[in-house]
Amino acid sequence: MIILTIESTCDETAAAVLDDQLQVLGSVVASQLALHERFGGVVPEIAARAHVESILPVIDEALRQAGLTLAELDAVAVATKPGLAGSLLVGLMAAKSLCLALDIPLVAVDHLQAHIFACQLDCDQDLFPCVGMVVSGGHTSLYNCQSPLEFELLGGTIDDAAGEAFDKVAKMLGLPFPGGPAVSAAAEQGDPGRFQFPRSFLNDPERLEFSFSGLKTAVRYQLAGQGQVDFEQLDISAEDVADISASFQEAVVDCLVGKAVLAIQKTGAERLCVGGGVAANRRFRLRLQEQAAEQGFELHIARPELCTDNAVMGAIAIERLKAGLTESLELDIQPGLVRG
Repeated sequence: MIILTIESTCDETAAAVLDDQLQVLGSVVASQLALHERFGGVVPEIAARAHVESILPVIDEALRQAGLTLAELDAVAVATKPGLAGSLLVGLMAAKSLCLALDIPLVAVDHLQAHIFACQLDCDQDLFPCVGMVVSGGHTSLYNCQSPLEFELLGGTIDDAAGEAFDKVAKMLGLPFPGGPAVSAAAEQGDPGRFQFPRSFLNDPERLEFSFSGLKTAVRYQLAGQGQVDFEQLDISAEDVADISASFQEAVVDCLVGKAVLAIQKTGAERLCVGGGVAANRRFRLRLQEQAAEQGFELHIARPELCTDNAVMGAIAIERLKAGLTESLELDIQPGLVRG
């Protein structure tokens, strides 16, 4: 069985070709970073237009890498939720067109579930059941995953996602977009104990939720007080940038790791699977590894290149296809930014 997977939820146009043994035959990701960098964030209209330009070349290159033609595909899968409406529509229209022309099944993919399934791609054993964790620019979520088809939301962010907080703090510090890698790099030279930033809900044993808006505000006050200020006019020393980055990152990581461990304890799960862009953060990965060793649970983190948006993680569609879960050509997108 050969499947083409398409990912266009935000600002990456991606396609991959896989078989039903999860072997990646071809994979292409077209980045839009250069288009959005000067705005300090993703501009939805620009993202959608860039997807229109890239989607067919990306699919063609993925097939070329696989040494296959469209006629050899058995199904097409596409991420339909959550994400930016314009971006999602480009991917869905491409997938529908292929399925109609080739008379093959269409499979819908949940982008967040796919981030967790990315862990399965590097593992010979079945990783389900597990606690799944997605930490990205728009989402910070914990799931009880009984199978690749059964995801129960345990808790998520009630305001900002971890990745969004990284981006906003980077902008305040005058660091480049995307903020996660920039803050992490600055933190390498900083003192994580210099500033005592808040860790919302960390010590509440009943809540599996996250909140990073207060942390973001605390960084703002540390830099500029409580008045209105143009951060571009601030003269922040290299030492302060490094120390604030390190202290901020440590607060985020404390919350993420603390709640992940709590989810393991509450569910009785023996395994934690983590995906999403922030899962590429080295400090976060190290702290998770330390807790897994100390608490005695099994840890799987998607490899860094599968943490950021890609189509390979759309391999979760193979599980849906095997279970007979296909879609009609009336399938629509569900773009809403699901808090969590």
